[in-house]
Amino acid sequence: MRELTPDTITDAVLDQMATTPDPRLKEIMAAAVKHLHAFAREVNLTPAEWIKGIEFMTAVGQMCTAERQEFILLSDTLGLSALVNGLHDKTAIEEGTHTSLLGPFYREVAPHLPAGSQISKQVKPGTECVLYGHVTDINDKPIANATVSVWQTGADGLYDVQEGPGAVDYRGVFATDANGAYYLRTVKPLGYSIPMDGPVGGMVHAQARHGMRPAHIHYLVGAPGYRELVTALYLRDDPHLADDVVFGSSGDLAVDIDADDPECPIKDLPSIRFDLKLARESAADTTSGRVGSDPAAILKPKAREELTAEAPVAS
Repeated sequence: MRELTPDTITDAVLDQMATTPDPRLKEIMAAAVKHLHAFAREVNLTPAEWIKGIEFMTAVGQMCTAERQEFILLSDTLGLSALVNGLHDKTAIEEGTHTSLLGPFYREVAPHLPAGSQISKQVKPGTECVLYGHVTDINDKPIANATVSVWQTGADGLYDVQEGPGAVDYRGVFATDANGAYYLRTVKPLGYSIPMDGPVGGMVHAQARHGMRPAHIHYLVGAPGYRELVTALYLRDDPHLADDVVFGSSGDLAVDIDADDPECPIKDLPSIRFDLKLARESAADTTSGRVGSDPAAILKPKAREELTAEAPVAS
């Protein structure tokens, strides 16, 4: 029988997992064990700290609902989502518009609206603006009938799901015309704090971080034959553009609100122009590259059943 010590335990675990038939699962789990054990050794993790960590992860899971995905928020605030996003970007065969985070407030269910529609049900005076642009390939060829999904905070700095379960507001799905153009009415987004009432917020507080995201509008853009684009525009004048708590903002996605743009498709309103370039789809793009998901989709009963079916039954 092997004598298990802090120096030999890692190899013992790796040896026992060596029979894993799925090569990718084997690779990922072996690396995870190596790094996890190395982390514990590096900080000389104590039993009390280990318990604190278990309690924290348990609280993160308990906070998750069909409206809120605290694990995605945790991943975002640790920079893991941005890292995975960047690694996925490197697999593209050509460079289109830079990506950004899907975020924890994406919803698969959003109204399909005609061009020029207002996505906000309540528009406060002085907050309305036009969002418009073109969707093209990397050579500026217009892409007709591309799907442009947008979502954002309202003029109060909150997403619809933060105002109540089942609420649908500040989001919509549009189609580009024959020239690849899209346009809609919306309200000026505000910078906002991530949800600070849960364990992730507690962690951010403990780290003396501000918890703020710069004002932005999310995009999910797709068309047959092209790589799905998850990105966002960010208002250039936001004070937190350079220190986004989830590391999603970048200077090349920063835009200005133009008070008098002669090319704006709706006159007498301030506007934001945001053009998007889609990269061609490759053979590797058979599955979505989204870093994140609709929380309701993650909690679907079918997904839970599949996980249970794959798990071995203890005897």
